[in-house]
Amino acid sequence: MTFAQMPEVEAAAVPADGFLLDVRENDEWAAGHVEGALHVPMSEIVARFGELTEVVADGRRVHVVCRVGGRSAQVAQYLMAQGLDAVNVGGGMLAWHAAGRPMVSEGGQPASVL
Repeated sequence: MTFAQMPEVEAAAVPADGFLLDVRENDEWAAGHVEGALHVPMSEIVARFGELTEVVADGRRVHVVCRVGGRSAQVAQYLMAQGLDAVNVGGGMLAWHAAGRPMVSEGGQPASVL
């Protein structure tokens, strides 16, 4: 499967109750993320795969997000190969922020996308 065939959803179309997996690095997460998202940096996906499968044991879709969509496309492809229902969030957190979707930060400062 190439990235051109990767299932993708626009940030504005992610359901409010949808499950979001944020694969950005810790500093990116701290600056701004979606409340309720699961944070697993891309480099830790394989090691923490069991943690993810527990959360989506009910078969719900995993919306994978990074900054612009490159890392999340790779992770979504991996998750699909493992049999999960995964989709890349097109445009990543930059598109999420641009769509006016809610974000929070770790330190209480206004949330931003690094």
